Amino acid sequence: MAVKSIIKVEDVGQARILIAALKGHGFHPIEGTDIGVSGMGGMAGPNGVAIQVPEDEAEDATALAEAILQDIREG
Repeated sequence: MAVKSIIKVEDVGQARILIAALKGHGFHPIEGTDIGVSGMGGMAGPNGVAIQVPEDEAEDATALAEAILQDIREG
């Protein structure tokens, strides 16, 4: 299964919110050890946290993730 990064966030909390929202809308984000820095739960790497989904979901998932992230930032 090919995966594609759809968005990158600097905050692990935001990444978790995005993953939950994507799942709630029927998408299949990749999760687990891909969240945060290996061995350092709750920390993002120097380049942030990339949210990945199967390639065939990428276009729609990107639109949803960007809208959710916009709402979070405007909070």
